[in-house]
Amino acid sequence: MSNHILPKKTYYLVGAALMVLLGVTVGVALVPLGPFNVLVALAVAFTKALIVVLYFMHVKYNSRLTWVFASGGVLWLLIMIILTMGDFIARF
Repeated sequence: MSNHILPKKTYYLVGAALMVLLGVTVGVALVPLGPFNVLVALAVAFTKALIVVLYFMHVKYNSRLTWVFASGGVLWLLIMIILTMGDFIARF
């Protein structure tokens, strides 16, 4: 496995994208969307997590085996979220 050195510009762009998504998160929290607040917040959080995994953890530049394990982790996370949302919806 080789190390990929990214230019500073990439890190600045990724940081700026994360800051914009942080603003979106705050904005979504302030806008009353009813039952969709949680769904939109989770979508924004998933996007931020994906950016962190791809660029800061260098999954984007690693082998396919790394992609398989990262995808397995994301799949497991989605299963847990779906089960949690099922429990959450069943309570109301």
